[in-house]
Amino acid sequence: MTLKLVCRLPVIAIVFLSIVLASHYALAATPVIEIKIQNHLFLPETIKIPANTKVKLLINNLDPTAEEFESYELNREKVISGNRKAVIFIGPLPPGEYPFFGEFYPKTAQGKVVVIEP
Repeated sequence: MTLKLVCRLPVIAIVFLSIVLASHYALAATPVIEIKIQNHLFLPETIKIPANTKVKLLINNLDPTAEEFESYELNREKVISGNRKAVIFIGPLPPGEYPFFGEFYPKTAQGKVVVIEP
């Protein structure tokens, strides 16, 4: 091993550690909102999140049948199998209301994200 490479190893290790810690902090700082799908309904039906913040939606489908989380305004679409969970990231978003619905049961599975100023 040359002297140049040996001198660079601590620098590479510090850079790698910095990236790992920064990504861990970013994930830990992301707010998590839990939504249930039960009896073809989103519960809660309305969720509030702060403006300009990335949010992790943890969706737990308690029904035995699949449902699709869909929102044109949020530009998200994800099928969640029965008795399964899914993660959807949204934001950062400006203040406003962003409706979502279940494509398989659109008459009952409806909700909205309300983005408010902190």
